[in-house]
Amino acid sequence: MQQSELNDTKRRLLDAAGEIFSEKGFKAATVREICRLAKANVAAVHYHFGDKEGLYKELLVEAFEAGLKRYPTHMGLDKSASAEQRLYAFIHSFLLRMLGSERFAWCGKLMARELHEPTRALDHLAERYILPLSEQLRSIVAEVLGNGAKTTDTRVHYCAMSVVGQCQYIAKSRAVIEKLSPRLRFDEQGIADLARHIADFSTNALKNMPIQVETRS
Repeated sequence: MQQSELNDTKRRLLDAAGEIFSEKGFKAATVREICRLAKANVAAVHYHFGDKEGLYKELLVEAFEAGLKRYPTHMGLDKSASAEQRLYAFIHSFLLRMLGSERFAWCGKLMARELHEPTRALDHLAERYILPLSEQLRSIVAEVLGNGAKTTDTRVHYCAMSVVGQCQYIAKSRAVIEKLSPRLRFDEQGIADLARHIADFSTNALKNMPIQVETRS
């Protein structure tokens, strides 16, 4: 088999796995149904990925990298952008990655499922992607808070979690939201509007928080 054929088979397996894992989760999905959708031999999974877990891990890495490449957290902002502008860009990027509706629409669903139903692959993802993103968000939050807030402060951690929580709620509860608020849109403009709301809501909360000085024993 030529290299181009091998690469094509691997691509089909990843695309099929993305659809099935995002719909069923890691445990319920089977290698056979992935291969059936990909029109590939079961042996191809072992050749390219080792096993089902290897396929899933590579798929998650691709999902994160594809999302961040298409929607970087700075969203093209100039380096001189304010903390408030960077907070909006971070949130906008997050929502676009989680709610995307293009070829890799399964990426957001897959990431949301992994965060709520973690597998052993989460440790690798946390170290390589989630921790750096968390540190970036905490740096922005600390700057918006001001008053000497540091990224290591518990308060900053809580505030960053509150920002992410709003984004994850929308991603995880989209089906319910569409029933409760049918006028809300999840197209490009609708996602930008949601990002603006979360950013404004969070910025106002951060700027009006009581001054706290973290003390350590």
